[in-house]
Amino acid sequence: MKKTTSPETQTGRHLESVGTNTAETVEDAAARAVARRAKLRDRHAQNLTRLMDQRSDLRGVNSLADFVDDSIRWTA
Repeated sequence: MKKTTSPETQTGRHLESVGTNTAETVEDAAARAVARRAKLRDRHAQNLTRLMDQRSDLRGVNSLADFVDDSIRWTA
């Protein structure tokens, strides 16, 4: 049976240490994911409101878009 890789080619791989997931690390990752989702949601809502301002002919096409646009206007 032939070796397909030499030890020289294997030395550069996976040099990063694989740490254990502590509770703090998992909580930090979860907090970052929640913050990232909130930022994305806000950005989408802002872009939707801007689009609805620019294109009044889109009103009534999608009821969810209308709902989000109206909700943002009421809270502003």
